[in-house]
Amino acid sequence: MRALRILLIIVVVLGGLFVIVDRVAVHFAQGEAADKLKSSENLSSTPDVNIKGFPFLTQVAGGSLDDVEIGIKSYDAATGDAGRTIRIDDLKADMKGVSFSGDYSSATASSATGTATISYDELMKTAKSQPTDIGLGVRAKVVGLSDGGNGKIKVAVKVNGTVAGAIPVDRTVSVLSTVSVVNNKVEVHADSLPSVAGLGLAEDRVRTITDFQQVIDQLPGGIKLDKVEAAQDGVKISVRGSDVRLAG
Repeated sequence: MRALRILLIIVVVLGGLFVIVDRVAVHFAQGEAADKLKSSENLSSTPDVNIKGFPFLTQVAGGSLDDVEIGIKSYDAATGDAGRTIRIDDLKADMKGVSFSGDYSSATASSATGTATISYDELMKTAKSQPTDIGLGVRAKVVGLSDGGNGKIKVAVKVNGTVAGAIPVDRTVSVLSTVSVVNNKVEVHADSLPSVAGLGLAEDRVRTITDFQQVIDQLPGGIKLDKVEAAQDGVKISVRGSDVRLAG
């Protein structure tokens, strides 16, 4: 009985030591992965890396991690225009089946899903915010983007001029717009134009102001846009990818 008790104590102690070693190892690995990701993606700040699952050491021995969560506070994505980027906030990605090379210099996830936010101020840079001639002596420009409720964007358009040289116009109208992903672009498309079209302007001319697209390219690891939806603080985007490169 005494020998069994001693054996149990040894097992508990060794088990405790294994947990400690395992947690120390995962903490170190998370730090190393975060530094490598910061360097490879040219990030302004160190991302959060959370290697999930227990035990960590047995996953390493098998050459693959079950689940890795990554958080990037701010990321500048390419827009397709030379030298211009768009800031994406709070990018959170969940990587599944992360395999890595023997020297740990590269890692690839079999699949990834995630979310992020593009603020309305940031998306506003895409809209035509300079006065543009839309016909009949009227000029218009987008002066604001905000949450329109039910997943819609409210686009505020400033309209001024003199219609047909006789009727003065100076007002701001708002239109509800649908936001969607089209060919890896965030597309904003007005549902209807009752207030603006009522001036007798051609709808296609008006839509050159209200409707616009924003390319979102070169996201971390090659993940792609999946879905978008307007929310209170900006456009919420969902991303998805397969064979996503984390490093190397």
